[in-house]
Amino acid sequence: MKIKDWDQLPDSIRVPEVRKYYDFLRNKSAALTCKRAFDFVISVLMMVILLPALLIISIAIKVDSKGPVFFKQIRITQYGRRFRIIKFRSMVIDAENNGSLVTVDNDSRVTKVGKFLRMTKLDELPQLFNIIKGDMSFVGTRPEVPKYVEEYSPEMMATLLLPAGVTSLAAIYYKDESSLIKGAADVDEFYVKRILPAKMKWNLEGIITYSFWNDIKLMIMTVLTACGKEFAAKDTLISK
Repeated sequence: MKIKDWDQLPDSIRVPEVRKYYDFLRNKSAALTCKRAFDFVISVLMMVILLPALLIISIAIKVDSKGPVFFKQIRITQYGRRFRIIKFRSMVIDAENNGSLVTVDNDSRVTKVGKFLRMTKLDELPQLFNIIKGDMSFVGTRPEVPKYVEEYSPEMMATLLLPAGVTSLAAIYYKDESSLIKGAADVDEFYVKRILPAKMKWNLEGIITYSFWNDIKLMIMTVLTACGKEFAAKDTLISK
């Protein structure tokens, strides 16, 4: 993976607030090359190994509720490029057209099977396709919909220097963000004003502390989180 020259970056990313993150990543070319090679090889192997599980989950989704097996949505990845993220469908049909783009705790739009998939993070497995294509990486800032990317501060644009990720420190610390949002008068506003800036603090820190081995550590932490282990930072609690 090679970072573009500064002059080739989109205007929205080529701002002073992004420069220090850019300069750091430009010196990590070897580690970024390993990152892409690792992503491709491991995602292909996982697709093969997990094929039976993928088929079982697909059948369960079809039996549980009407609609397609997969959920696809436009998200933003490296350099502001749009792509379609793929997940196992965990909500009823047209859920995004009947409520906020953010899911709250005990959201009535979530199906029975979907609740289990979300709790165990198994709904994320189809993103292996996104990783193989190069739209995503195992570790990186979770991709947002265009609506929320438009709310990014100039510094937050630094997260678009790298491909979006399946997991990150922010994703681990805020795995229960739906419970934080529950009860907010305006879910979208609360997410943009409170949740997003808090998560971005960790996403930005993840850039300036990036290393290939830190990625491996985060992947291990993600697996442990899915198994029930709790990881928390002292300042991740958000008051409404």
